[in-house]
Amino acid sequence: MIKILATGMNHETAPVELRECLATNPHGIQAALAFMRDAPAFREGMFISTCNRVEALVVTEDKDQAKKSIVSLFSRLGGKSGTEFQHALYHYEDQEAIRHIFRVSSSLDSMVVGEPQILGQIKEAYREAVRGKTSGVVLNRLMHKAFHVAKRVRSETGVCEAAVSIAYAAVELAKKIFYGLEKKRVMLIGAGDMAELAARHFLGQGVEGIVVSNRTFERAVEMAQEFRGEAVSFEEIPAQLGVVDIVLSSTASPDFVITREMVKGALKRRRNRPLFFIDIAVPRDVEPRVNDLDNVYVYDIDDLRGIVQEEVVKFQRWLETLDVVPTIVSLREKADRIIETELRRSASALQSLTPEQREAINILTRSIADKLLHDPIVFLKNKAGKPMLENYLDVTRRLFNLDDNNND
Repeated sequence: MIKILATGMNHETAPVELRECLATNPHGIQAALAFMRDAPAFREGMFISTCNRVEALVVTEDKDQAKKSIVSLFSRLGGKSGTEFQHALYHYEDQEAIRHIFRVSSSLDSMVVGEPQILGQIKEAYREAVRGKTSGVVLNRLMHKAFHVAKRVRSETGVCEAAVSIAYAAVELAKKIFYGLEKKRVMLIGAGDMAELAARHFLGQGVEGIVVSNRTFERAVEMAQEFRGEAVSFEEIPAQLGVVDIVLSSTASPDFVITREMVKGALKRRRNRPLFFIDIAVPRDVEPRVNDLDNVYVYDIDDLRGIVQEEVVKFQRWLETLDVVPTIVSLREKADRIIETELRRSASALQSLTPEQREAINILTRSIADKLLHDPIVFLKNKAGKPMLENYLDVTRRLFNLDDNNND
């Protein structure tokens, strides 16, 4: 069974001292690819090495041996024992590995979400794998799909719009909820760089006005003047919830700035008008229970994951069909051989026919063969990834005598 594995370390799992021992070798990628070509456990592989990430992405039929080989590769490149790396490594398999590489390519797994450099680095790592002849049919398909996902994330969410990536994505979601942002009022809680950039995006969408609230009131006034808005104190936030349509919060508060009771009280004054929250603070500013209220919507970066998950499922379905492809190809090849043989045997009987008539017979025979094979092929495709697949493949190959050793 074909398996995809992603094993590595990044800014979250390993200190820079450990990452840099693998990344400082100027010939590290070439050495890694040479190792992958020679390692029996790897069918395909690529090696990613950046300042924040060192990772091996491989295709294998022996996942346990492949994991050991990857640790051995890291040990060789870093000049350290495998045990020194074990605690810092992450391991992903199959769907999780696919999801991981999609997230990495889309810059959703980066130290700075939305950084544009990572996609270029992934593309370069893939080009090296192609040049080094360690990439094959699975990685080729996987990486092109990863680049497609990254493009979708950028185009549909604007995640690469500098530091305001989450806010930009939420602005697009707000547009869908409100069917446009004209005549909508926005309140910004917090007056840092992210809030400032978000304000520019909101104004670009034609919002009617912006209200700014900040613990340091002078900063709120300064930002409000820049965007021709209104400054309010933190104490005025509950009252503002009754009149604004969108709230973007990005403070450094250790406690919730927006509570369920606060929003619930405001809803009575809103008369069923929807209220949209964009919470880009860590820790969160908006109490999670706020999302349970009617006509209230709360979004954060997790909402970008739906795009990635959709593409993961699509790729996994394609991957699972690879196990049935050799049998399907064998079925079609045998049908073609039978057709060609029988047409040759009937050549003398068909000699008096015109070229058009002979072509019609050729099309007819192939059409009959295709229809006979249609149901077995659909059946096998539907069993892809299922527990009994190997049994079904074995029975099919025996029924149609697709292997020389199946003549018994």
